[in-house]
Amino acid sequence: MVKVAVAGGSGQVAREVVDALVATGKHEITIFSRGPAPTAASVSGVQWQAVDYSDKGALVEALRGTHTVLSFIQLLSDPNQTAQKNLIDAAISAGVKRFAPSEYGSRGLDNMAWWEGKQKVREYLEEVNRNQTAIEYTLFQPGLFLDYLAFPYKTAKYLDPLQCVFDFKNRRAITVDGHEDAIMTLTTAADMAAIIAKAVGCDGKWPTNGGICGNRVSVAQILEIGHRVRGRPFVVEKVKSEDLEVGELKTSWCLEAVHQAVPDDQAQALLKAVCIGTLLSSSKGAWESSDEINKLCPEYEFTSAESFLSRVWDDKP
Repeated sequence: MVKVAVAGGSGQVAREVVDALVATGKHEITIFSRGPAPTAASVSGVQWQAVDYSDKGALVEALRGTHTVLSFIQLLSDPNQTAQKNLIDAAISAGVKRFAPSEYGSRGLDNMAWWEGKQKVREYLEEVNRNQTAIEYTLFQPGLFLDYLAFPYKTAKYLDPLQCVFDFKNRRAITVDGHEDAIMTLTTAADMAAIIAKAVGCDGKWPTNGGICGNRVSVAQILEIGHRVRGRPFVVEKVKSEDLEVGELKTSWCLEAVHQAVPDDQAQALLKAVCIGTLLSSSKGAWESSDEINKLCPEYEFTSAESFLSRVWDDKP
């Protein structure tokens, strides 16, 4: 049993992981939150603690005796990533053994400006560990949540549906011309949470690259799966890399569902940027996760993309 602190633990991805940690019955879990615990958030075996991420001294005291810190701090609201950097400093001062920054997505960050905060935190962790290991850390990277291919249906307990360039509901997709063989990693939110909980319980050293590979499939294979589970081929709109590089998206449709953390006045611009960024980054291999965490927990069996999507879409129009 270890003591785990979950920073930003009220978010959707964090709550999936917290439930998986609780299910093991092996850990003492404290959720760090900027505000008081929601009344409906009471979970057996989980404590809430209000923290001020600008107060390093108080963070050090809050982290005394903690073995592992999992960060899910929202990136967009903190451009300089001050909260995560302070959390890292406090964790080191408090003698925390392991730290996982707010990642839980792609391996690469090419063309995804909305995630530039991840790069800042990666560089900071490299810096504090440059001369000697100040803190063991890993970057949990499950690729794209397979649940998003079920949009608009909710398939996870907390993770809301989010639209992507593979629109199974309307049997359509947007791809980059000439990059149909680009590999993408698709992992369910439930599998991501379960294997992170297992990794927390592992005695071995965490690898710095924490790739989680539920399914390794090409863009063409995703479209083939879509054809099988939806009963007919997708209408595919192919875009040119050179158009995307200059910010042009020449398609008849774009993403419409925006993440809850995005202000309304920024939604449309971000949706276009996310669509372009996802397409470009996938053509450059950013969404192909490695499998270090799979190797750390070799007994874990992941949900296959086709069986998952077949169940979701079996009775849908």
